[in-house]
Amino acid sequence: MSAWLARRLAVSLLLVFVVTSTVFFLVRLAPGDPLHRMVDESLTDADRDLVRSRLGLDRPLAIQYLDWLGGIVRGDLGTSVKQHRPVADIVGEAVGPTLLLTTTAYVLHLLLAFGVGVTVAARRGTAWDHGLQTMGLVLYSLPSFWFGLMLIMLFARKLGWFPVGGMHAPDAEFLGPGARAVDVVHHLALPALTLGLGSFMGMARYLRARLDEILAEEHVLVARSRGIPEGRILWRHAVREALLPVITLVGLHLPFLIGGAVVVEVVFGWPGMGRVAVEALWARDYPVIVATTWIGACAVVLGSLLADIAYRWADPRLRHPGQGGP
Repeated sequence: MSAWLARRLAVSLLLVFVVTSTVFFLVRLAPGDPLHRMVDESLTDADRDLVRSRLGLDRPLAIQYLDWLGGIVRGDLGTSVKQHRPVADIVGEAVGPTLLLTTTAYVLHLLLAFGVGVTVAARRGTAWDHGLQTMGLVLYSLPSFWFGLMLIMLFARKLGWFPVGGMHAPDAEFLGPGARAVDVVHHLALPALTLGLGSFMGMARYLRARLDEILAEEHVLVARSRGIPEGRILWRHAVREALLPVITLVGLHLPFLIGGAVVVEVVFGWPGMGRVAVEALWARDYPVIVATTWIGACAVVLGSLLADIAYRWADPRLRHPGQGGP
C-alpha cells in the first residue's frame, strides 16, 4: 500500500507540474499585451517599457519560467499584473468562498444522486421512476449559466426569496455572528442549487444501472425465493455492493463540479476562484491565471487520489492482490 501510494503521489505531482507549466507558456505565447488593458493610454512607449521591466515581462520566456519555478519553491506565487498585489493574497481571499460553494453543492449532489438512484431502482417502471429520471435528465441537460439565470429571475426577481448575487448583504459588517452566518447561507442557496441540481443525474443513473445488475444476480434471486423482504435485499446486499464502484465516480465528478463552479460564480457574482480566474483571463493577468490553474489542477488530482485510496480501502482484493484478487 505504501509503495503504491508513493507512486501515485509522484504521478499526481508530475501531472500538476505538467499542466501548470503548459498553462504558463500558453498564456504568455498567446497574442496580445496585458499592458494594453491596465496602463493609461497617455503613457509614452518609454514609460510602458519601464512598467514592463518592473513586472519582469521584458525578460526571455525561459528566464521568466525559471523565476516562476523558484517562486513556487519558496511559496511565492508572484504579483498580480493588474492589481499589483501578491497573488497569494488574491487567491487566499477566493479559496474560502469557493470551498464553501463547492462543498455545499457536492453534498447536495451526492445526496440527490444516492436518493434518486436507489429510488428509481427500487420502483422500476413506476411513475416515480419515469418522473425522477425525466426531471433529472432535464436538469442535467440545462446549461448551468442558463439554469442559474432562471433561478435568479424566479426566486430573486419574481418572488424575492433570495438575493440576486454576491456573498454578503451590504450591511453584513454590522450583523452579529449568527445573523451573518444566516446571511451567507441565504446568498449561498441559489448558487449551490444551480451547481448541485445540474450534476447529480449522471451518478444517479450509474448507481441505478449497477443496482439493476446486482438485483438480477443469482444470489439475490435465491434470497427472494427464501422469502426475504425486498427492502432488506436492497439495503443490506444490493446497495452495499453498488457503492464500491461509485466511490471512483465520487472523485471523478469533482473536476466537473469545479468547472461548473467557474460559470456559477460569474453568474451569481460569487467572490471565489472561478470569478478570479475569469477576470484574470480577461485582463491577461499571467501570475493569477497560472496560480488559479495550479490550484484547480491540485484539487482535481487530489479528488482522483482520494477516490483511489478509498476504493483500495473498501476492496480488500486491491490491498492484497496476491490473495486471489485482481
